[in-house]
Amino acid sequence: MIKLRIHTKEEKYKKEYNKLIDGSKGILGTAQKGEAEYADSQGWLDTEEWAGEEKVKKLEKLAAKIRQNADVFVLIGVGGSNNAARAVIKALQKAGTPDIVYAGNTLSPHALNKMLKKLAGKSIYVNCIAKNFETLEPGASFRILRKYLQERYGSKASERIIATGTAGSSLERLCTAEGYTFLEFPDNIGGRYTAISNVGLLPMAVAGIDIRELVQGAGDMQKELHAKKAEENAAFQYACLRNLFYRNGYKVEMLSSFEPQFRYFYKWWIQLFAESEGKDDKGIFPVAGEYSEELHSVGQFLQEGSPFIFETFLDVQEHQDSLLIEADGIQDYFDYLDGKDFWDVNKEAYKATVSAHSRRMPCLTLEIGALDAYHFGQLFYFFQFACYLSCKLMGVNAFNQPGVEAYKKEMFKALGKED
Repeated sequence: MIKLRIHTKEEKYKKEYNKLIDGSKGILGTAQKGEAEYADSQGWLDTEEWAGEEKVKKLEKLAAKIRQNADVFVLIGVGGSNNAARAVIKALQKAGTPDIVYAGNTLSPHALNKMLKKLAGKSIYVNCIAKNFETLEPGASFRILRKYLQERYGSKASERIIATGTAGSSLERLCTAEGYTFLEFPDNIGGRYTAISNVGLLPMAVAGIDIRELVQGAGDMQKELHAKKAEENAAFQYACLRNLFYRNGYKVEMLSSFEPQFRYFYKWWIQLFAESEGKDDKGIFPVAGEYSEELHSVGQFLQEGSPFIFETFLDVQEHQDSLLIEADGIQDYFDYLDGKDFWDVNKEAYKATVSAHSRRMPCLTLEIGALDAYHFGQLFYFFQFACYLSCKLMGVNAFNQPGVEAYKKEMFKALGKED
């Protein structure tokens, strides 16, 4: 299970932290039970609801068919409709599976034309993911790709199109009319919480990810976090700590790691916390640190810049890979590395960074057992539950996003969309 380590040494936080833990136990108990107030948004709280055995078997069967016939699988979606799948696919995709191409997350004609060029001469399948099928970016990309498939495959194009949307939505009606495969987008889960559902699991399965292991990891984390009391509950402790730091003037959290495989997981995490917490003039601004590269840039700011950031590290425990550094007979003044493994060097860089940064700002580490599907499942559930708790501690609704609609109203008006 994920373990939390606290590196900050400042005594002033200990009393406040213990007081916050003791005074907020009721929040943990309420979250563990679920709330009627948020029943339309908490379908993720029990992984069995949208990732039970029958649903997983159905997805595995569909994914196997796509893998057998596709060279390229186009994932159309934006934000919560693609971030979780992309996080795992970019980290763990198996060799010999279809190339995963992303669309519906930009309106740039240059990017869209570049995407279309990747499809030339390839066998294509498309999955359009949109909860209410009103968001412009995926809707526009789906129109372009439907036309592309119709020109390539004629009446057979419908066999290559999957759409994931809310039951009864215009997207389901479109699927019924055109003969596309339809998968249900959970009506009681917001996009950023849909990793363990049709939304995230089908694209992952197409990329060869063991979605059973991922679901198992999420389920085991669910059991852990719903059973543990406040003093032993890592997600609750993390939520309390980040709120404690926030109250002490640290308005930005940086999620950092020394593993490049987390690059797209950061995007999922940033959306989860930004969209959930950022309302009512409150919220911790989430950013990411890709180490060790960014130690040579933002590292300067972290060590000597404005003190409003706290840092959470992701640290993988299982030895994932090895590469020995061997002498080559050339005097380059790096002899101190002879015989060392890059895995160990990378670990020492992590330890040194934690030591240096924790003297400057509050720092935490979340220890993850391994970089595999099972532990990605744990991470998804851990952060979703922690985010829910953190929002309750902060006094905001974790599941709405009224501010996201502001730009859409202006854009739709300018484009001539009728209300």
